[in-house]
This record gives sequence, C-alpha cells and structure tokens, in this order.
Amino acid sequence: MSSYYSRSPPPLQHPVPTHPAFIPEPPSTPGPGSPPQGYHRYQPQPHIPDFAAWGMNDSTAQFGMQLGQSAVAAGHEYVQKNFGGFIPLSHLKHHFNVSNSYVMKKLQILLFPWRHRPWSRRVRRSEAGHTEWQPPRDDINSPDLYIPLMAFVTYILISALQTGLQDRFHPQILGASASRALVVLLLDLLFVKGGCYLLNVQSSSQVTDLVAYGGYKFVGVILTLLTGLVNPSRTIYLLVFSYAFAANAFFLLRSLRSVVLPDLSSTTTPVTVSHAQRKRRITFLFLEAVMQVVYMGILIRV
Repeated sequence: MSSYYSRSPPPLQHPVPTHPAFIPEPPSTPGPGSPPQGYHRYQPQPHIPDFAAWGMNDSTAQFGMQLGQSAVAAGHEYVQKNFGGFIPLSHLKHHFNVSNSYVMKKLQILLFPWRHRPWSRRVRRSEAGHTEWQPPRDDINSPDLYIPLMAFVTYILISALQTGLQDRFHPQILGASASRALVVLLLDLLFVKGGCYLLNVQSSSQVTDLVAYGGYKFVGVILTLLTGLVNPSRTIYLLVFSYAFAANAFFLLRSLRSVVLPDLSSTTTPVTVSHAQRKRRITFLFLEAVMQVVYMGILIRV
C-alpha cells in the first residue's frame, strides 16, 4: 500500500510538431502614392464563351455578335418609329406605376363599385409646366394596365383548368382562349373609339386608357369561371354572372364618364358640351355598358 503511494507519475512527453515553424509575414501596407503590393482584391473576369468549341473562330464570332447587336438596335428603332406614336413607352410606364394598396383597392372597387366616391380623376402639373393625369399609384380612379394584364393571363389559365376538369383539355385551348380575349378587347376598343369619333368627343384620354377600361371586365369573368368550378346550380351561376356584369357595367358608366363627358374641374383639356350632345353621349355610355353582357357572355364560354 505504501509502495503504491510512493510511485512517481510517468514523465510528460511533448508531441513533435508536424508543421513548419516558419510563418511568412503578411505584406506590408503600401504608403500613399505607392503601387499596391502583396494581396490584391479579387476582380471577376467577364465570361467569354468558347466559340472554338462550336466550330467558329474569333473573327466569325465577333462578326456574329456585332450583327446581332445591329439587328436588335434596328428592331428597337423600327418599333419606336412605327409603334411609338401609337402607344408611347411613357404611357405604358405611367399605366404600370401601381402599388400593392392600389391593386387591392382597385379590385375592391371593381367588385363592389356601388358606394365608391368620388369618380373624378386627379391632375397634376409636370416639371415642364403641363397638366397631366396622376399615375395609378397616386390616384385610385386612374386606369392601369397591370390588373387587366394579370386578369388576362389568369383568364387563360382558368379556362384551361376548367376544360381539364371536364376531360377535354388540349394545348390549343390556350391559344383559343387568348385569341377570343384579344378579339373581344379589340371589338370593345373599336366600339368606344368609333362612338367617340361619331360624337366628336375630344378627350385627353389615350388608347391605353380605353384598353385598361376594357380589360377590367376580365375580373368579373374570372369570378364567374371560379364559381363554375365548384359545380353550382344554374341559378347561382347566372346570379353570379349577372352581378359581375352589373358591377362592370356600373364601373364603366362612372369611369368612362370622364372620357365621354369631361369634367371641367378635373380635365386637362376643358371643353364645353351642349345639351343635345350631352344626351347623345349619355346614351352612348349606356350602350357601352349594355354591350358588356355580350362581351362577358362570349368570354365565359370556354
């Protein structure tokens, strides 16, 4: 027992280092005005495709790239020259200047337009001193193209879904639905433009405004198609379609009033309208509203 406590512990053995003892010093910090030395900041190099792997030499590849750039520039110039006057790019930017709150409020107005007030659009003075309409982000009554475009795409997808649930889907359904929607939009636009021309309506509203107003009908059509997906009774289906038509017709009556019967207090081009002209224009507004039942009836037949 005493020998156990008298035994001394074994001597410690230090491990032999396996790494080099020499550590290189970091590069010195360059002084002001002296060129940088040591480590440099990494700068990624532009990726240059290997055209040789495709059987093309460098001169042929450069010529092809220059030719492609020239074609893109020529196409952009052609579009601006031939279609820039019809739908200027600035007008498209104006109609897509929306916010999330605007989209939610606009959808609420499209589905429940009965208690909305007021309906007149707001104007502002530009930096050049000209009077122009406020963008949709700042004016809930300003027409936009974001909701009509999204509703247009949604209509095509829901049409395809409905035909798929009925076991009659075909890829041509997508093209047929898009063509049907474009034809309806074109007919509606021609009807409004023709009526404005015959009634000598001089308004500051552009073609994009009329396209936006015509595209809002897709919201009611989508509501009707979604109702049809749950297989309701024919009475409920017709009631939903009638409500969607009435909401869209009422919305157009109040919105197109600023186009057909401009308000002197909220227009960029004040004009005077006689009593007889006013009566004819109001009749035209009611015809445009009633025509929505035909357009929407065509769209729901998928």
